[in-house]
Amino acid sequence: MAQCRILVVDDEESIREFFEIMLKREGYEVVTASNGIEALEALKKRQADLVITDIQMPEMSGLELLGKIREMDSELMVIMITAFGSTETAIEAMKLGAYDYIQKPFKIEEVKIIIRQALEKRVLKLENAQLKKELATKYAFDNIIGGAPPMMRIYEMVRRVANTKSSVLITGESGTGKELIARAIHYNGPLKDKPFVTINCGAIPENLMESEMFGHKKGSFTGAIADKKGLFEVANGGTIFLDELGELPLSMQVKLLRVIQEGTFKRVGGTDDVRVEVRIIAATNKNLELEVKTSRFREDLFYRLNVIQIHCPPLRERREDIVMLSNHFLEKFSKALGIPVKKISNEAMETLKRYHYPGNVRELENIIERTVALEPNPIILPESLPKHLVETQHAMGQLDANKIEIDDQNGIDLEKLTADFERTLLIKALQQTGGIKKKAAKLLNISFRSMRYRVDKYGLSNMSVDDDEETQEEVSSAG
Repeated sequence: MAQCRILVVDDEESIREFFEIMLKREGYEVVTASNGIEALEALKKRQADLVITDIQMPEMSGLELLGKIREMDSELMVIMITAFGSTETAIEAMKLGAYDYIQKPFKIEEVKIIIRQALEKRVLKLENAQLKKELATKYAFDNIIGGAPPMMRIYEMVRRVANTKSSVLITGESGTGKELIARAIHYNGPLKDKPFVTINCGAIPENLMESEMFGHKKGSFTGAIADKKGLFEVANGGTIFLDELGELPLSMQVKLLRVIQEGTFKRVGGTDDVRVEVRIIAATNKNLELEVKTSRFREDLFYRLNVIQIHCPPLRERREDIVMLSNHFLEKFSKALGIPVKKISNEAMETLKRYHYPGNVRELENIIERTVALEPNPIILPESLPKHLVETQHAMGQLDANKIEIDDQNGIDLEKLTADFERTLLIKALQQTGGIKKKAAKLLNISFRSMRYRVDKYGLSNMSVDDDEETQEEVSSAG
């Protein structure tokens, strides 16, 4: 608080001197004015963090000064000075936007506490305003990287839906930037100053999900020692982002549907309806239409959420963005890590451009971060990149050179060829490790998370076993 600037306004010199001495001892910067006109001139010259003003002053009353200050800076803290027995006017001032009032004769310790609390609130307001400004900048449209045609269509769609309150369903593989799109919609629309609350439907245990989403009453279950607001209540007036929507249990789908239809819910253990107004943006890496057909997802809920659909394409379908993204992440992590990596060599960039990125943009980001952190030289070379990028492409090169004939008329299906080749290597690794995913991931020099993703992607779950099992199941052959 030592750097805070306080303006004291009072027509009595003794009062001004009292505050100036006391506040300077507390470490504040103090400016004084003998009337409202002087105070406004002082504020025009330099902003203050707090104004302490008498209510009864000639020429311009404290209430008039408060109104002028509110026109200049609606967030500036103002404390009113009032004589004993004149609290009605002070209360009226608080209704007009004053933070608090102090009475003559002053109780010094009480005055110090009120001033400190007012300044703390001022600092908090400024920090919140700065945070909102940074969020709006971070999630501006021009911070969604990519110039490929699929991304241009997404930009246009986001611009159009940002100014509506319709439900949005964002689809796409893991790592394609679905949450970034959701935040861009929120922070570029009319709800940008309201809450943006994320619920990861795949990360919350099913037995806790209702309490997390809708809250609970004290004593409603073991451990419920107090009433608790749910995330929907926290998001009231703003946006709630349901990530990994396809993982939402059927029991919770029914309750979510009610919130969407009626705008109300009951806390766990409660009997009263809680009314909320939220915009819902959901994201999934699953084919929800297929989930509906197989009765794993409610059809009525799907149509309620799928009002506007935005599809995030995988990185392999917008390879022209790899250079732009790579350079963006290079600059980002060079600054964040304080490492002066200047550029990516042409050979390394070609390696990055040829890789198929099953983890999409998130995988590319991780690759660049790892490379920047470990690169001792000012330029990234192919050998600086993760080993599996170079080895996979070398194997693909051998495959292309020795086994594949490109038909002059029909060409080849490159995406299918790449997928088939990756699937074959996964099967071999799983067979070699008895279906243990962690060991298979180690053989392929990929992360365990990436291995699990690929196993699910290619339908190889029947070949793998839980990694915490001590016994290894016999691996059945896969066609």
